[in-house]
Amino acid sequence: MAAKRAGITFRLLEYAHDPGAASYGLEAADALDLDPASVFKTLLVERDGGALVVALVPVACTLDLKALAAAIGAKRVAMADPAAAERATGYVVGGISPLGQKKRLPTVVDESVLELATVHVSAGRRGLEIALAPADLLRLCGAQTAAIARA
Repeated sequence: MAAKRAGITFRLLEYAHDPGAASYGLEAADALDLDPASVFKTLLVERDGGALVVALVPVACTLDLKALAAAIGAKRVAMADPAAAERATGYVVGGISPLGQKKRLPTVVDESVLELATVHVSAGRRGLEIALAPADLLRLCGAQTAAIARA
């Protein structure tokens, strides 16, 4: 696990995943009794030219594609094909973690993460979240922050 190798403080939180859940992120927040503003979903987008980029936004929000494009200096971005996201990260959709991906991809985290004491993201499978300090998440992902979430 990337967090363990980095020697950071973290907690793993496990819950029984419901395959019929409409939203993996909201399911995690509800099952673990967490504020949805502290639970971030990991999304993959394809930028102009075909390169993949990781975007993290709170689970109750949507990704603002125009804001993300501006943040990374792209003309446009679009949601990546789920199969391409799985191949690139080594994780299945609904369990894609921003940590420990097959290949480090450029990563942008919504700036609201900076207001949190603890952020929760997928730990690599459905039903497993990792809680860590936002600064540790940003460092481990080599991420930048920007206003990329829409309520």
